[in-house]
Amino acid sequence: MQSLTQFSYDEQTLEYIRNNVNSFDVVAQPIDDLRAAAVALVVVEREDSAAILLTRRAGSLRAHSGQWALPGGRIDAGETAEDAALRELQEEINLELPQQAILGRLDDYITRSGYRITPVVIWAGKDSEDLKPNPDEVASIHSASFAELVRPGAPQFDRIPESDREVLSMKLKVDQIFAPTAAMLYQFREVAILARPTRVIDYDQPRFAWR
Repeated sequence: MQSLTQFSYDEQTLEYIRNNVNSFDVVAQPIDDLRAAAVALVVVEREDSAAILLTRRAGSLRAHSGQWALPGGRIDAGETAEDAALRELQEEINLELPQQAILGRLDDYITRSGYRITPVVIWAGKDSEDLKPNPDEVASIHSASFAELVRPGAPQFDRIPESDREVLSMKLKVDQIFAPTAAMLYQFREVAILARPTRVIDYDQPRFAWR
């Protein structure tokens, strides 16, 4: 197995991530009265290593402005989660990728604001250094390396008076990022990088993300 802190952006890492994701028994959540959304966990190359793309939401957005996110949004009528993830990548950060770039899904996550989010794992497979954010939706584009994600101190589990569940966050170089984004980053770390069948549905969000 590769060193968990030395993932090069190459065919070996691609197959390693693909196999781990495809071997994972994904749990889907019922839609009920929730709104369906999808996000993209995009594996890109940064400084000769594999990393995951992150975005900072535009300050002008009505909901969750300025918060950390993964590229994504609502699933339109007739779309699959994979279709929506690829479309949102192009709309938000000008990254156009084919269906063949999709490696699989992780578990659905239910947000306090009424969304069922489906994470889609995608391999960029091309130069992605000069991505351009759509200023109507994205303030800036960032990344978190695999080495950051697997660092023992990265996942944070806290308690708040308003919830009987632990609040999950990921302490990364760019910032401390909270669920729901942190839940998907954490499950990607556990499943895709560390080959652990870890669930995240029971982790809560901080109070500021409930709106």
